Formats: sequence, C-alpha cells, structure tokens
Amino acid sequence: MTWLLGTERLILEPFTEDLIEKTAELAGDPEVAATTFLPHPYTIEHAKEWIASHASWMEEKKAFPFAVKQKKDGGLLGTMTLRIDEAHQKGELAYWIGRPFWGQGYGSEAARRVVRFGLEDIGLHRIWAAAISDNPASTRVMQKAGLTYEGTLKEDMLHGGEFKDIDVYGLVRGSQRRSM
Repeated sequence: MTWLLGTERLILEPFTEDLIEKTAELAGDPEVAATTFLPHPYTIEHAKEWIASHASWMEEKKAFPFAVKQKKDGGLLGTMTLRIDEAHQKGELAYWIGRPFWGQGYGSEAARRVVRFGLEDIGLHRIWAAAISDNPASTRVMQKAGLTYEGTLKEDMLHGGEFKDIDVYGLVRGSQRRSM
C-alpha cells in the first residue's frame, strides 16, 4: 500500500533511496542534532539504514516515517514520523525539519496532518510527543498540532554530554485535554 498525505504546501510520502544524501545532509546539521534525539554526526550510513527499515515498518504498521517535501518543487524539508504502539492504541509523533526551513511553519503543518492521519485513518486513541525542554520551536509544533503539555521528565536524557529535561505533550481522541 502506498501512503501519501498532503497539505496546502506539503507532500508527505515514504522516503526513497534517492533521499539518502539529502537526509544525511539535513539531519547531520549540528544545530538539528542539538535540538533533537538524532545521533551526531548523522552519516550517510545512518540515513541508508534508517530509510531501508521503512518499508517493513509501514507494511507492519509499526511506524509511518513520512518524508516532508515541498509541493512546489519536491524538495526534502525533514521528516514527520508516527510510531505505533498497537497494544495501547497510541502513537508517538517524532520529527525534525532541516535548519534552512526552520521558522516557516512546515513542521506544524506536517504535524497537524500526521496527527489527523493517526486519529482518523489509523484509529489511534492517543498521540503523544516529546521534546528537549530547551527546544521551544518543537514545543510550538506540538501545540499547533493540538497536543497539550502533560509534564516534564527531569534530566531524563543524556544529550551532548549533559542530562536534559524532556517535555511530554499528548492528545486523546475526542477530547481537548484530560487531566492526568
């Protein structure tokens, strides 16, 4: 089955091998690594292995890693991935956008579309996402996608040699927010 989603400015579709180099270039930016959970340096091998895993993940409905592309020219902007936890009918939204495209609303636009896909097409009950607390841009993406703040995991991840707080956001189908 082919998975293709669209928005006003974006196409979200499976990654293909021709995107390996651009993926490594965008994900390998030190500023992208500083604000995400990506390894650094992020190499061509990382991109190749990651993209090679996608077909089986999507076929088994374990994860839907979408290449976020501009409609106007097909250029790769980043990824918006939905990882599925079938047993609990929930999905984790994970994403990054290449630094040249920051601040233009692409992440929020893609996140809204993937959240809708998860709730309506996959039938998930809950979607959640996490971001390093000192990444306000990622927090805005989650908020604009309809997720609300649920809590902070103190010093939860060792990132770049220091422990970082992680903010967790979530959305339950059919409700704006439930008390946790």
